[in-house]
Amino acid sequence: MTSERTLLLVKPDGVQRRLIGIILSRIEAKGYEVVELKKLTATAELLSEHYAEHRDKPFFPDLVDYMSSGPIIAAVIEGHRVVEGVRSLCGATDPTTAAPGTIRGDLGCDWGTGNIENLVHSSDSPESAAREIGIWFGKD
Repeated sequence: MTSERTLLLVKPDGVQRRLIGIILSRIEAKGYEVVELKKLTATAELLSEHYAEHRDKPFFPDLVDYMSSGPIIAAVIEGHRVVEGVRSLCGATDPTTAAPGTIRGDLGCDWGTGNIENLVHSSDSPESAAREIGIWFGKD
């Protein structure tokens, strides 16, 4: 069996709402393994590197403000087809329209802040996962 890794972030709203355990238990219940885990408050520099493709977009400053507004849980998750599987578990970006049964669909809410506070981030490809894991956990 081929194993791959992905990055999962429990964003500040997920940490503030004390959903870390519920979110990670859904990942583990699917059969994936949490192989690294840490809690931190992200700096603007870290977020600028993570969201490099969004730096020139008008929403970028608000995104950095939101993602640095409180602690984040960063986790490396491992398993067969884990990138695809974790993204499926997370659900659609918009928590209002995310399917029931997904993390965002069951636990997320649009609070009317103008920011998409959607609890989690997960890598969208094995290549992104490798880059993002390097950013959050150090280069190998």
